[in-house]
Amino acid sequence: MSVAQDNPESFGPLTPAMFHVLLALAGDDLHGYAILKEVELRTGGKVRLSTGTLYGIIKRLLNDGLIVELRSRPAETDDERRRYYRLTPHGRQVATAEAERMDEILSIARTRNLLKKTRTA
Repeated sequence: MSVAQDNPESFGPLTPAMFHVLLALAGDDLHGYAILKEVELRTGGKVRLSTGTLYGIIKRLLNDGLIVELRSRPAETDDERRRYYRLTPHGRQVATAEAERMDEILSIARTRNLLKKTRTA
């Protein structure tokens, strides 16, 4: 891992779609379709990733070492064609750095009266 890759802030800002995928995987190990559904659920349907977009993001996140593909399956009854992904510790650091970056921006927006109150997830 290079020095730049070792610094979580060097990955940002992330695209919204990439950040949503990292957020989905911050909760549980998921397969592709479950990631799509988690993003849709968590955004109230406002964000719907296409499968092409998702798998392009997954490829990049794998190459960057932010997620890994799991070798074991969580359930024996699961479809054996599904590939499950897990956020790596470095991926969690990158997601945290992005969330903190966004929080700083939102703090500025609040001081400029662009946002009235803090919303909870």
